[in-house]
Amino acid sequence: MTLTDRKQLALAKRIVVKVGSSSITGENEQKLPVLVDALAQAHQRGAEIILVTSGAIATALPLFGLNSRPVELAGSQAMAAIGQSRLMVRYQQALDKYSIIAGQVLLTAGDFEQAETRANAKAALDTLVSLKVLPIVNENDTVATSEIRFGDNDRLAALVAILVEADALILLSDIDALYTMPPELPGAQKVDYVAYGQDLSSIQVGGSSSSVGTGGAVTKIGAASTAADCSVSVLLTSADNVAAALNGEAVGTWFQGKN
Repeated sequence: MTLTDRKQLALAKRIVVKVGSSSITGENEQKLPVLVDALAQAHQRGAEIILVTSGAIATALPLFGLNSRPVELAGSQAMAAIGQSRLMVRYQQALDKYSIIAGQVLLTAGDFEQAETRANAKAALDTLVSLKVLPIVNENDTVATSEIRFGDNDRLAALVAILVEADALILLSDIDALYTMPPELPGAQKVDYVAYGQDLSSIQVGGSSSSVGTGGAVTKIGAASTAADCSVSVLLTSADNVAAALNGEAVGTWFQGKN
C-alpha cells in the first residue's frame, strides 16, 4: 500500500534509507553512529530497514592525503576497494551494541537490467531482512564504469526501494528539505509536499556541495520521481533528522507516490 503521509513512517513495515558520503565521513564522521542509533531503534520496533550508503571512496581518501575523489575512474575504483571494508567495519561496530548484524550487498546498474540478477538481488535482500539482518547496500564502485554510475546512490536507492517493494524511501543529505532554490540564496522557500506528477520545473536546483559526493538536489528529485512512479513515497531530509523521519515527525519534503 502506498503511504499517503509521512506520519505513517512510524508504522511502516519496510523502509529503505539512503545516506550520502558527506553526511557520514570527514567532518561528519561522528554522525554515523547517530544514524545507526536511529536505524537500530526502528529495527527493534519491527521495521525492516535496508540502508543504502555512500562513503566508501570518501573513507579511503584521508589514508592517502586526498581531499577529493580522483578524477580518473581507476583511481576512484581503487579508493572504493580500500574504503568499502573500513566503512562496513564502522557500521558493524556501531550496530554491535544493539546485537544487530550488518550484511553487505554491492550492486551495479547492470544487476537491475536482467530478470535473473534482479530476482537474485531481491531474494538476497528479502532473506537478509527475514534473518533480522540490516542490509547495507552500496554501488560496486570497484567494477562500475562511468557510463553506469548511479549518481551518489540516489538512483540506486530508488531502484532498491522498488525492487524490495518498500513502503517508503528516505533520502538523507546535508539539507533538511527541498527548497525552491538553493537554500543559501535569498528568497529560498522550503517545499513541504510534492504531489504525484507535480511539475517541479520552477525549482532551481544545484549539484553536490561536497568534494566527496556526486549527488545533489537534481539526483534526489530524479530518484524521488523514479520511486514515486512505482508507488513508493519518498521523504527527503537531512541526516540530522533521521530519527524524527523514522518516527513520522513533520520534517523534510514528502514526495507522494502513485496510488
